[in-house]
Amino acid sequence: MPFAQFFPRPLTPDAVCAYAPASPGVYGISNSHEWIYIADTDNIRDALLYLLQDVETSITERQPTGFVFEVCVRPSLSVRRDRLVREYEPACNLVSANQSSENAAVTAH
Repeated sequence: MPFAQFFPRPLTPDAVCAYAPASPGVYGISNSHEWIYIADTDNIRDALLYLLQDVETSITERQPTGFVFEVCVRPSLSVRRDRLVREYEPACNLVSANQSSENAAVTAH
Protein backbone atom coordinates (compact mmCIF):
# COMPACT_ATOMS: atom_id res chain seq x y z
CA MET A 1 0.00 0.00 0.00
CA PRO A 2 1.55 3.35 -1.05
CA PHE A 3 2.14 6.37 1.14
CA ALA A 4 -1.13 7.96 2.22
CA GLN A 5 0.24 11.35 1.11
CA PHE A 6 0.71 10.80 -2.61
CA PHE A 7 2.18 14.14 -3.76
CA PRO A 8 5.51 15.16 -2.24
CA ARG A 9 6.17 18.46 -0.54
CA PRO A 10 9.36 20.36 -1.46
CA LEU A 11 12.33 19.22 0.60
CA THR A 12 13.28 22.64 1.95
CA PRO A 13 13.60 23.83 5.55
CA ASP A 14 10.57 26.11 5.17
CA ALA A 15 8.36 23.36 3.74
CA VAL A 16 9.50 20.85 6.35
CA CYS A 17 8.68 23.31 9.14
CA ALA A 18 5.32 24.14 7.56
CA TYR A 19 4.12 20.62 6.72
CA ALA A 20 6.02 17.94 8.63
CA PRO A 21 4.68 17.23 12.11
CA ALA A 22 6.80 16.74 15.20
CA SER A 23 5.16 13.32 15.55
CA PRO A 24 6.27 9.71 15.13
CA GLY A 25 5.86 8.23 11.69
CA VAL A 26 7.46 7.17 8.44
CA TYR A 27 8.79 9.44 5.73
CA GLY A 28 10.04 9.10 2.19
CA ILE A 29 12.58 11.18 0.30
CA SER A 30 12.50 11.36 -3.51
CA ASN A 31 13.57 13.27 -6.58
CA SER A 32 11.87 13.40 -9.97
CA HIS A 33 13.48 10.09 -11.02
CA GLU A 34 13.45 7.78 -8.00
CA TRP A 35 12.63 7.06 -4.41
CA ILE A 36 15.80 7.73 -2.46
CA TYR A 37 15.17 6.82 1.17
CA ILE A 38 12.38 5.67 3.50
CA ALA A 39 12.71 5.67 7.28
CA ASP A 40 10.78 5.73 10.53
CA THR A 41 11.32 8.19 13.35
CA ASP A 42 9.92 9.50 16.60
CA ASN A 43 9.83 13.04 15.14
CA ILE A 44 9.28 13.47 11.40
CA ARG A 45 10.11 17.18 11.34
CA ASP A 46 13.39 16.81 13.25
CA ALA A 47 14.50 13.84 11.12
CA LEU A 48 13.90 15.74 7.87
CA LEU A 49 15.63 18.89 9.14
CA TYR A 50 18.61 16.77 10.21
CA LEU A 51 18.81 15.22 6.73
CA LEU A 52 18.83 18.69 5.18
CA GLN A 53 21.83 19.67 7.34
CA ASP A 54 23.86 16.55 6.54
CA VAL A 55 25.32 17.56 3.16
CA GLU A 56 27.65 14.65 2.33
CA THR A 57 25.58 11.49 2.33
CA SER A 58 24.37 9.01 -0.24
CA ILE A 59 20.95 10.59 0.16
CA THR A 60 22.07 14.13 -0.69
CA GLU A 61 24.24 12.88 -3.55
CA ARG A 62 21.01 11.82 -5.29
CA GLN A 63 19.69 15.40 -5.08
CA PRO A 64 16.43 14.90 -3.20
CA THR A 65 13.67 17.36 -3.98
CA GLY A 66 10.60 16.12 -2.12
CA PHE A 67 9.25 14.34 0.93
CA VAL A 68 6.10 12.54 1.98
CA PHE A 69 5.14 11.20 5.39
CA GLU A 70 2.58 9.32 7.43
CA VAL A 71 2.00 9.73 11.14
CA CYS A 72 2.07 6.31 12.84
CA VAL A 73 2.14 4.96 16.36
CA ARG A 74 5.34 3.39 17.68
CA PRO A 75 4.45 -0.34 17.51
CA SER A 76 3.63 -0.18 13.79
CA LEU A 77 6.46 2.12 12.60
CA SER A 78 8.97 -0.53 11.55
CA VAL A 79 6.31 -2.73 9.97
CA ARG A 80 5.01 0.16 7.88
CA ARG A 81 8.57 1.27 6.95
CA ASP A 82 9.49 -2.25 5.84
CA ARG A 83 6.34 -2.53 3.72
CA LEU A 84 7.03 0.81 2.02
CA VAL A 85 10.70 -0.11 1.40
CA ARG A 86 9.61 -3.36 -0.29
CA GLU A 87 7.05 -1.50 -2.40
CA TYR A 88 9.14 1.51 -3.49
CA GLU A 89 12.66 0.00 -3.37
CA PRO A 90 14.38 3.31 -2.47
CA ALA A 91 17.99 3.45 -3.67
CA CYS A 92 19.66 4.28 -0.35
CA ASN A 93 17.71 1.68 1.63
CA LEU A 94 18.77 -0.97 -0.87
CA VAL A 95 22.42 0.10 -0.60
CA SER A 96 22.20 -0.14 3.21
CA ALA A 97 20.60 -3.58 3.03
CA ASN A 98 23.26 -4.86 0.62
CA GLN A 99 26.08 -3.50 2.78
CA SER A 100 24.58 -5.14 5.87
CA SER A 101 24.37 -8.47 4.05
CA GLU A 102 27.97 -8.16 2.86
CA ASN A 103 29.17 -7.25 6.36
CA ALA A 104 27.34 -10.22 7.84
CA ALA A 105 28.91 -12.55 5.27
CA VAL A 106 32.41 -11.21 6.03
CA THR A 107 31.83 -11.53 9.78
CA ALA A 108 30.61 -15.11 9.36
CA HIS A 109 33.88 -16.17 7.71
